[in-house]
Amino acid sequence: MNVASPFSISIVAITVLAFLGLPIGHAMIAGSILYLLLAGLDIGTVAEQILNGMYVNYVILAVPLFILAAELMNIGSMSERLLRFCDAFVGRFRGGLAHVNILQSIIFAGMSGSAIADAAGTGRMMQLMMTKDGKYTPSFAAALTAVTSVIGPIIPPSIPMIVYALVSDASIGYLFLGGVVPGLLMALAQMVLVAAIARRRNFPVEPPIPLRRLPGITWRAIPVLMMPVVLLGGIYTGVTTPTEAAAVAAAYALLVSAVFYRSVGLADLYRSVLVSARTSASIGMLLAGAQVFNYVVTVENVPASVQALLTSFDLSPLGFLILVNILLLLLGCVLEGTTILLVIVPVLIPTAQALGIDMVHFGVVVVVNIMLGLVTPPYGLLLFIMTRIAEVPLKALVVDVLPFLYVMIAALAAITLFPDLVLWLPRLMGYEG
Repeated sequence: MNVASPFSISIVAITVLAFLGLPIGHAMIAGSILYLLLAGLDIGTVAEQILNGMYVNYVILAVPLFILAAELMNIGSMSERLLRFCDAFVGRFRGGLAHVNILQSIIFAGMSGSAIADAAGTGRMMQLMMTKDGKYTPSFAAALTAVTSVIGPIIPPSIPMIVYALVSDASIGYLFLGGVVPGLLMALAQMVLVAAIARRRNFPVEPPIPLRRLPGITWRAIPVLMMPVVLLGGIYTGVTTPTEAAAVAAAYALLVSAVFYRSVGLADLYRSVLVSARTSASIGMLLAGAQVFNYVVTVENVPASVQALLTSFDLSPLGFLILVNILLLLLGCVLEGTTILLVIVPVLIPTAQALGIDMVHFGVVVVVNIMLGLVTPPYGLLLFIMTRIAEVPLKALVVDVLPFLYVMIAALAAITLFPDLVLWLPRLMGYEG
């Protein structure tokens, strides 16, 4: 690559602006405009690409709606009732609250589609429950909350899978189905590790909840537990598209919180809408920047160049997937996940297609990698969130996170080596890929 070429200069500009603290979406837009000026191309292309990317793709509307649904669940008592339900079933085992943390993430995964929403919502409550009376160290509780939160975007619905569908044209419905088994496998790996650690550290056993109270706890949690059924049932019966299902999820969360549980007022609703709007706007700017930068990448014929380079290595499909895993795990240490999805993954997709790799399998592998990046030092966003919530040093948190990271990488290796772990359920529902 010519270091004085417009493309090289634009890459340097984006990197410098990002390191100076400019949001990556704004940095990509600025660097892309610089490229167009240096290359003598029409600068109006920036506006055209943003408009095409943001308004042509109907599926993008699902992102702010899922964010709103998660916010509405967090401000109401839905999360609290979910935790009580989980505690009734697994709290009685050694390290019970740790198992509750994992179980609630599995159920919450079917509602929000966001790891950050999981960590900031039920994760905050789990941190308080686990550290009360010194039952668990703050760093272990924070580490467990961080790693369980990554299950959220793997089990449907999933905001990262929606973004992947945007750049790959893969079916969102089949991507959602493909994430079910890997998400449960990830949770199983975490539970096995928690059981081993609980025995070694002699974690406490919670007082068992009497059986006579289980029906009442379950009854009060039914509106919460029905949300994944309503959401996913609408998608897979064909009643709603994924975007419409996201709107239904937000409306259902508001209905349950405001009418059934009476735990949300107008002021709470206003704050939720405001927080959701800010989060959605930041994601929207990132999407807009990626659309413009991807145009630059296409003009420079980068995907074809990368495909030619990788083809010259004569990689098998499995060899390519292993290379992608290593690349994405390394990038996850320093880059934000949505940036990887929007900038790096589109460059890899043509090679994956040329090697005959299924796009649903590839998408799930990519999303799992990106989720692991959220808890991978030094950049892992969930690590920073949990250090603020738990008020623990990053070093202590990382020490407790690493064993979980190892078992989750083992689960990633399993879904990479055995595509049927991803594709079994989609094929059961009619997928022909």
